[in-house]
Amino acid sequence: MANRHFMRSVAMQTLYQIDVSDLWGKDTLWDIIQESIARMAENIDDTSYIKEVISGIIQHRTEIDNSITKYATGWVVETIAPVERNILRLAIYEIDYYADEDIPPKVAINEAIELAKAFSGPAAGKFVNGILGGLYKDKEQSSV
Repeated sequence: MANRHFMRSVAMQTLYQIDVSDLWGKDTLWDIIQESIARMAENIDDTSYIKEVISGIIQHRTEIDNSITKYATGWVVETIAPVERNILRLAIYEIDYYADEDIPPKVAINEAIELAKAFSGPAAGKFVNGILGGLYKDKEQSSV
């Protein structure tokens, strides 16, 4: 079975394709997701994680984007680079909505930082860390 890091990478790249092509809500959206998984994750037997997070992000995109706006002070979601924007969507989905109890918020944040560094560079990792760090800090304070 493929590891979760690789599956996050596939999910992020698929979200990127949907986002830059503005395919949100299109009839062909599920076909694009299936093609992307087939192309990038052809050796993965269980793609349920990828499908679940992409479907969840599509369903909760407005709320997720509102969280990005709240913690990306001075930024409008649409002006954030598409790679970073979709990495943030993925991480926020894992933190706020994903049902798997085995993914602690700190793991989702660290994975997002690594994806940002790999796909965009060190500055992107710091940017993603700042936004997700603010989200995490507020969650910790509200749970006390």
